[in-house]
Amino acid sequence: MPSSKSFQKKLKILVIHGPNLKLLGQREPRIYGNVSLPRINQSIQAEAKRLGVEITIVQSNHEGELVDLIGNAKVDHFKGILINPAAYTHTSVALRDALSACGIPAVEVHLSNIYGREEFRHRSLTAAVCIGQVSGFGEKSYLLGLEGLVKALRKK
Repeated sequence: MPSSKSFQKKLKILVIHGPNLKLLGQREPRIYGNVSLPRINQSIQAEAKRLGVEITIVQSNHEGELVDLIGNAKVDHFKGILINPAAYTHTSVALRDALSACGIPAVEVHLSNIYGREEFRHRSLTAAVCIGQVSGFGEKSYLLGLEGLVKALRKK
């Protein structure tokens, strides 16, 4: 007889890549490394499989589209959000408000250490409404963030 765990629905996690991340692998490799977004997505998918969660990955350069994705996340039955807001981290009150209002735990991730870069990047408008933040570990930031998010969701 299958275990009761096998009857549980998989946690659904929304993974959001913000502006300019489609250019990874070509864009400022000394800061962001040489890894492409498709490669990062493969790593995230492998980690999600290992953790036994379902993920949907999206990338957009458009703030309003990101706000809509976050705003619809609960209706779309997502239980958590893993987000790299990229430049919107430092500028978007709209993304911050969407993350705060959606009622879904989120973890913010960054490839680079935003606190070791230009001063304007030291402030994250979105981190305060997330349950955690991981930055500075390249593509591993996503994997560490996903693992932390899943552990937090399973504690609920």
